Amino acid sequence: MSNIDHTYQLVCGMEIHAELKTASKMFCGCKNDPFNAPQPNIYTCPVCLGMPGALPVANKKAIEWTVKLGLALGCEINLFSKFDRKHYFYPDLPKGYQISQYDIPFCVDGRVETSQGPVRIRRIHLEEDTGKLMHKTVNGKKVSLIDFNRSSVPLIEIVTEPDIKSAEQAKEYAKKIRQILRYLDIADCDMEQGGMRLEANISMMADNTTNLPNYKVEVKNINSFRFLEQAIAFEMQRQTLQLIEAQTPRQETRGWDSTHNVTFPQRSKEEAEDYRYFPDPDIPPIHLTKEFLAQVESSLPELPDAITNRWTTEFSIERRFGSLLIENREQALYFDKLFAEALDQGLDANKLANVIANHKLKVALNDPATSILAAFRELTEVVSISETEIQTLLNEVIAAFPSEIKAYKAGKTQLINFFVGQVMKRLDRKVDMGQLRELIQKGLETC
Repeated sequence: MSNIDHTYQLVCGMEIHAELKTASKMFCGCKNDPFNAPQPNIYTCPVCLGMPGALPVANKKAIEWTVKLGLALGCEINLFSKFDRKHYFYPDLPKGYQISQYDIPFCVDGRVETSQGPVRIRRIHLEEDTGKLMHKTVNGKKVSLIDFNRSSVPLIEIVTEPDIKSAEQAKEYAKKIRQILRYLDIADCDMEQGGMRLEANISMMADNTTNLPNYKVEVKNINSFRFLEQAIAFEMQRQTLQLIEAQTPRQETRGWDSTHNVTFPQRSKEEAEDYRYFPDPDIPPIHLTKEFLAQVESSLPELPDAITNRWTTEFSIERRFGSLLIENREQALYFDKLFAEALDQGLDANKLANVIANHKLKVALNDPATSILAAFRELTEVVSISETEIQTLLNEVIAAFPSEIKAYKAGKTQLINFFVGQVMKRLDRKVDMGQLRELIQKGLETC
């Protein structure tokens, strides 16, 4: 290995695919429920099987939901859009092309805020999903079977700019996207079954340059946030070692092996021209109106970041606590009412959020607010104590720990915490800690 000291930083963009939970598929009237189908290939028709002469018709609800997501992520919405054919050959794609969007997607130029900085959204487009390959053994032979129940299910793809600077940020970004999709109630995002898939485009760039790398490695079809974080971390190390040896990593598509915690090569990475995009002649261009956008925008729910900001203003709840209590809309609505009730009763809503977020108070979403607030009072209620009672207990501690008293008198004043702890062990109730500490410090000065 070269002795030259190089430092490299991650350059990463992401593509997230999520299946929309519309009642019917993207371009036909077949039922959209591939994960719960009782048998393979029962929710199919000539359109989603790619039969010659079958004509697709775009799903209006899927378009509306794509626009809804774009507005939630602060995107510009193209009033004129269209569907394109993306050509490639794979067994789960019966037509030999996928109906997707190329140069005029529905949504462009959005952003998602993360703790490590914003991640810009380049585009959100709408397309159809493919069938599902199933590798099985039949009569002793290994075979690949295809289930077309998933073929032509509406699929949104969210593409970022290469703004992601760490594996941890990628994980946070992906979690935020899933949370927003669920808040909008447009996707279930069942990652285990493939309802949401993560892909990362990963390169490494030397610290002393501003030019983006001339290659990228795409790790596809990751189905967990933990695997995403691990795959990016592995690629960062693998690519850095190659770059230090003056080798350019191969531009390719790789998969993630969660058993051995490594990526593995799948195929060389295609460029856009390899897909031979052109407008789909069977689907007319889509013209949206400003009235339609206003209608969709009016249906947007309050989103997670807005909720935590409002809680900070209305209830003085710190973001570090509030952000842990808004995993889904049902949870957020419950705590919204709970904190309002706490405020009406003169209770500290921030302290309540703290004990709930840190699991010191168990809460079920069907618990009445009155019972939760009563339990909170019991947990946090303190009583005043007399100086005489504290001095009595402190005398017991002094008698039990003469060497610690001597050390304290000699200047080891941090032992005050030790004496506070010992007195607390002898108390049979919760007390005001500030008052307790003050009385113990006073008692130690006179002993």
